Amino acid sequence: MSDATYDVIVAGLGGMGGSAAYHLAARGQRVLGLERFGPAHDRGASHGGSRITRQSYFEDPAYVPLLLHAYELWERLERDSGRDLMTLTGGLLMGAPDSLTVSGSRRSAEQWGLAHEMLDATEIRRRFPVFRPAPGDVALYEAKAGLLRPEAAVEANLALAAGHGAQLRFHEPVESWTADDGGVTVRTAAGTYTAGALVVCPGAWAPQLLADLGVPLVVERQVQFWFEPVGGIEPFRPEVQPIFIWEGPPGTQVYGFPALDGPGGGIKVSFFRRGEVTTPETIDRSIRAEEIEFVAAHLATRVPAAAGRFLRGKTCMYTNTPDEHFVIGRHPRHERVTVACGFSGHGFKFVPVVGEILADLALDGTTAHPVTLFDPTRVRARGRD
Repeated sequence: MSDATYDVIVAGLGGMGGSAAYHLAARGQRVLGLERFGPAHDRGASHGGSRITRQSYFEDPAYVPLLLHAYELWERLERDSGRDLMTLTGGLLMGAPDSLTVSGSRRSAEQWGLAHEMLDATEIRRRFPVFRPAPGDVALYEAKAGLLRPEAAVEANLALAAGHGAQLRFHEPVESWTADDGGVTVRTAAGTYTAGALVVCPGAWAPQLLADLGVPLVVERQVQFWFEPVGGIEPFRPEVQPIFIWEGPPGTQVYGFPALDGPGGGIKVSFFRRGEVTTPETIDRSIRAEEIEFVAAHLATRVPAAAGRFLRGKTCMYTNTPDEHFVIGRHPRHERVTVACGFSGHGFKFVPVVGEILADLALDGTTAHPVTLFDPTRVRARGRD
């Protein structure tokens, strides 16, 4: 294959990379996208049929302005692609009043003036009878919370990127890259490509492709579970059942979704950050009996009707930073390279705004969006390297 010169190469075409390719191509850039698997694959983190979206962000109020803009961009992506990507079901953020899930969500909602309601255990049971909160549990209810369709979103971004002229190459993983004052060079088994800039969105492959970034990244195996509700799906339809994140002692968070695809689809649940350290090459993609039993037992005490017949499971990977905040910015050693990684299990809802930010950084070196929290140099600055 002969060498080719592009304006920007995007390495990784999952949620973030696909969005970056679209935003760059829409700005008239000559874009090459490289992906190690096929489009909207199930080997990384952008799959599983659903992802939670919410605005009352317990992780840090600094995320809220990005979320508000992300909601606008999700609606625009739906219009431009003609696809159903976001469903607002409402959301319950539950636990003890001083739990991070509740107190952090309330802090963000109050700081940014987000519409919300605070519910005690009695009101939770009255309005959402599938839940069995403990007497001291409370919930923040947010009407604008809901779910996203990850595979459809990735496909939408890739189709729009290609429609704007981006060249997208699948089953062609990046083996190495170099950068200097003259540009970047990217090597794959199929060829060598040059460009003025590089955007690296490697997901769980970040420890290999961004080894010199200076950020310690840990890849974690996660499992998504689907169960057939006891008594049928009627109480779990998206029209009546909100998404939920429920924190219990000692800080364990379980989250879940309504039944999206009829009786055969089941309801999806998972634990947040109860995974095991892994790598993309060594991850165990089997679903173990003890894992199914553990999540079913947990559900039986909180959402009893959800703990029905196990239907299926699917693994995915989180790529975690030490502080669990994202890494988005110019590479500290290579000004022509922009990176996006370490989304720590809560990044997908930001896909369209991250794509916009990456396009800004790749072309202008700066962005109007608030991204200081995600600076790649912050870890070393805090003495954690």
